[in-house]
Amino acid sequence: MTVLLSVAVAIAAPGTASASELIDRNATAVELQVAHNGQALLSYQARGKHWNVLAWGALNALPPTTARPQVKFLLDYSGGYGTYKRDVWKTFENACLPYDGPPLKWFVTGCKAADGTYWAVQSWQRMLPNYGLQPSALQAVHELRLSHWAGPIAELTVNLNWAYRRYHHVFGSLTYLGKPVYGFKSTSGGVPLDTFGRNLYVDTLDSAYGAGWKRENSFLMHRNTGMFCYGFYPHGSRPIGAGTRYRATVIGPGVTPDVYWEAKGLERYDQEFDLLMHTIQKEFLAGDSLCRAV
Repeated sequence: MTVLLSVAVAIAAPGTASASELIDRNATAVELQVAHNGQALLSYQARGKHWNVLAWGALNALPPTTARPQVKFLLDYSGGYGTYKRDVWKTFENACLPYDGPPLKWFVTGCKAADGTYWAVQSWQRMLPNYGLQPSALQAVHELRLSHWAGPIAELTVNLNWAYRRYHHVFGSLTYLGKPVYGFKSTSGGVPLDTFGRNLYVDTLDSAYGAGWKRENSFLMHRNTGMFCYGFYPHGSRPIGAGTRYRATVIGPGVTPDVYWEAKGLERYDQEFDLLMHTIQKEFLAGDSLCRAV
């Protein structure tokens, strides 16, 4: 309800937002245009009506800092009337070229602006419940997310290994332009409370949770290092979520696109591989006090 209220407020006047930007949910008929002045127009159907959303004012991402908030879009859900007192969307002149940027998972549409920067729209299910539980209608929504960048996008590194010679385990990092991505405030459950923190959303395929992709868990990039580690351990009454494949998605820093990783799951335990990855893990996670090789 809170998010929908925020959207309603944005209809009357331009609002602000951060991250590969959440624009709406369960959108269809999505179209993206970008004018010579650098403003984007995102048009789509959602919640029983047609929307024309203007977006501008943000590019790429800042490194983590407490000195200022992360970059964020200005958004006008009225199609320009809230900002300019006229329906800009009706006379909007598109100057965007076909998209030729890096491949993006969950890609809906995108283009290359006249200034050489890229705009993209992605849509995926971020809100799924952990441990393969059946999602409610609210949890099953596909979020529509907008990004704008030039140059490299964030890099998600994920390594797959064993923990305690029994459980599947992942460790890795999120970096942007060679620097770690992390936030400064979060809840005890790992939900970011600032514009810099990022969660990694991990899914498992054909596991004990059932056929197809199911959400295993989501967790926070560690402060100062941008690293993470996670074991597919038992969780209460839920079975172990080890799968035949794994995938992970993270919201890009600032207004850069969301990034993705996928790999085949581990098969029978291999001691030689385990010892090798144990050494790699110790070296990779050196300096991160929240992770240790097990």
